[in-house]
Amino acid sequence: ILSIAVSLLPSCVLGRRTINPEIPSGSHSAAKGTVAIAGIQDLRVFQNNPSEPSTPSIDGDHTTMSAADKSRMVGRQRNGFGKAMGDIAMPSSQSIQSKTRDLLAEAFARRGYTLADSSGNRAGADVRQFWAWFTPGMWYIQFEAIIQCRVTVSKGGASRSFDITGKGSNGGQVASNTNWNQAYERAFDDFITKLDAELQRAGF
Repeated sequence: ILSIAVSLLPSCVLGRRTINPEIPSGSHSAAKGTVAIAGIQDLRVFQNNPSEPSTPSIDGDHTTMSAADKSRMVGRQRNGFGKAMGDIAMPSSQSIQSKTRDLLAEAFARRGYTLADSSGNRAGADVRQFWAWFTPGMWYIQFEAIIQCRVTVSKGGASRSFDITGKGSNGGQVASNTNWNQAYERAFDDFITKLDAELQRAGF
């Protein structure tokens, strides 16, 4: 099985792969007001040589990487035996914080709220998980992504916090940018759908 999995992978898994998954755009409700999004923190816990591929890590010692550079890391490339290799990162113009902000913005837009620098409605998030990995298989590679945040919103002086987890997966024969992006985009869609439901319960 592993020998077949090796043949499915591209020959180069060293170095760094850059991906740029898109935020899915849904139907936006009629205008209801504005919301200010701030205070998004990357609280993911990285480890060196973790036993589980779902645990954030980098190709090297994570303690030597700056917080800004680490905030771009979203996965690890692996060979056909599951051994961790090169990093997977977002473009230099983006970060975990900016993507999470975009996820919140889309969820609020679907409820009729536009972004503003200052507003009586506010939102923020602590990012606990934002990672993708794959599992080699006989005929295809299973790509998985997970995003988990503690979201805090306030409206009319009342605040509420809740945990939102979005998951996405897809199978492919090669570890291409397209397959990594699709796993994330499905996790994004799941995250936004669940956040939309929580925002409705919170009165937005």
